[in-house]
Amino acid sequence: MRIQNLFTLAKPALSAAFTLALAAATSAQAVEPDSEWNAVLEEARGQTVYFNAWGGSDRINDYLQWAAERVEADYGVTLEHVKVGDIAEVVGQLEAAKSVGRNENGNVDLMWVNGENFASMKRKALTWGPFADHLEHSDKVQDSPSIKNDFSVPVEGLESPWGGAQLVFIYDTEVTQTPPQSAAELMDYVKSGGRFTYPAPPAFHGTTLVKQFLHELTDNQAALAQPVDQATFGDVTKPLWAYLDALHPMLRGDGKSWPTNAESTRQMLDDGEVDIALSFNPNEATAAVRGGQLPDSVRTYVFENGTIGNTHFVTIPWNAKAKAGAMIVANFLLSPDAQARKANPEFWGDPTVLNLDSVNDEQRKAFNDIDLGVWALPIGSRAVLPEPHASWAEALETEWIERYGN
Repeated sequence: MRIQNLFTLAKPALSAAFTLALAAATSAQAVEPDSEWNAVLEEARGQTVYFNAWGGSDRINDYLQWAAERVEADYGVTLEHVKVGDIAEVVGQLEAAKSVGRNENGNVDLMWVNGENFASMKRKALTWGPFADHLEHSDKVQDSPSIKNDFSVPVEGLESPWGGAQLVFIYDTEVTQTPPQSAAELMDYVKSGGRFTYPAPPAFHGTTLVKQFLHELTDNQAALAQPVDQATFGDVTKPLWAYLDALHPMLRGDGKSWPTNAESTRQMLDDGEVDIALSFNPNEATAAVRGGQLPDSVRTYVFENGTIGNTHFVTIPWNAKAKAGAMIVANFLLSPDAQARKANPEFWGDPTVLNLDSVNDEQRKAFNDIDLGVWALPIGSRAVLPEPHASWAEALETEWIERYGN
């Protein structure tokens, strides 16, 4: 009887505690993509954001550690960098979660993504919603086709731009006085003894170079802006395979062995094994020279008619546990302070996605004071060519591996 009375007395307290717990659980995911910013700030405080991003660069890892310290100090959000080798693996994990109905409390809150991976996420409804249009700094973003469309796929606010990129070539002026200015000149260059190679697709930089060659060689460039049509794929790509059939036996490795990534080609350039390295960062050479990874005689260039460029983004999965915190992190990464640090080769060297006319004088000065040195690609020196539709990457990789994979 006494135990029953004690339980009865305790019921109001237990009921109140349950109500508070339920309210806390509900408020933890109350934020929507278009919520008022103050509500996002309030809900985000105390959350931990698991940011799945490539972990293969010390500079990028250090930059994200700096960002983590800032969002913790400024917003009370804990940022954990989950280092991944290929974001496609994370997309696969999200697909698996979707298939079994895990629609909340996911273990990925934010992810670095673009291209075919974003296209896959959008097609399979793995993104949360148009949060990017409602970030505090979204009004400072450049009005750019590559920001509105990711590999020809409309972004529609489902991912927030993080940085710009363009395929560039790095060479040593003490070894190569006149680097090749097109796919045709590259063929002549290796025929005359020039040393070159590229990462085997599906390595990102290798796939991008193959797309670059296709853009130059095909007679049907208009087809590249559309989803791959298997009925015409052979005709569109025929000049590409004829070119690679002739090029590969003259490459370092004789078309039988390949570097694993662009960083490998940079090391090979430094070691004197090749004459030209690849990067998707126009300022990569500056960071490498200052870091002692390349001699100060290197320079950066692109082909005469331009090279492929794009924008990379961050997105929030539909089942993220800390959506508000993820919005705070995405917004911070878009801030003038974070973008200026990111654009500085001392820390990363990744071109900004901001329209500098939209920032104040002090913020603009931070960008203008960045010393890119003589090793970076001169700003505005060559055209940026559009990425083919996202579906071309997988189609080209599959065909390349079937033809040349070991």
